[in-house]
Amino acid sequence: MKKISLFVFLVFNLFALAYLLSPTPTLKNLPNAVKSNLPGDTTQLKNVSGYFGNLSRTEVINFYKANYNGLFRIQLNHPPERAKDIIVDTIPSYYLEEFVLPFKESLFINGYEWQNDVFTKPEKRIKNKLVYNNIEYQTKITTKVITTSIPQRLITLAAIELAIISIILIYKSLLTKKRHG
Repeated sequence: MKKISLFVFLVFNLFALAYLLSPTPTLKNLPNAVKSNLPGDTTQLKNVSGYFGNLSRTEVINFYKANYNGLFRIQLNHPPERAKDIIVDTIPSYYLEEFVLPFKESLFINGYEWQNDVFTKPEKRIKNKLVYNNIEYQTKITTKVITTSIPQRLITLAAIELAIISIILIYKSLLTKKRHG
């Protein structure tokens, strides 16, 4: 039984190391959109990019689904208010989605559609119109990637394994005491 457990542990660790050491996807520019060079959309905020366009939410999310692949990718839908905590506290938001590559990185996609701004009354939305380089756009998409370094990934894996091994040993010890007690 111990040899089987050791074999499973080693195989799991080989797969975990291969996963954790594999490169993350390279983000492509959003097609049919203009990359923004406004403050906050370039180097001022780490790993943030902004795009102006007329793409629907479905088109944007489908693009990232097709181009941001990874084993175990998880897609989450967050309330738009969270964009202020994750990206920058002044960002307008209509939707916020996240693609998670567990233990590796997260891609946040914030979409703002000025005509659908739920925080502004319909008759006052015109003041939020998106104009960039004298061209009107329906949407602004802002992406932010939050990464982890390879050492962080490996330390997390080791900590989780140590915790699981400790729980198993404590459980076995309690079972042994219960049988003999």
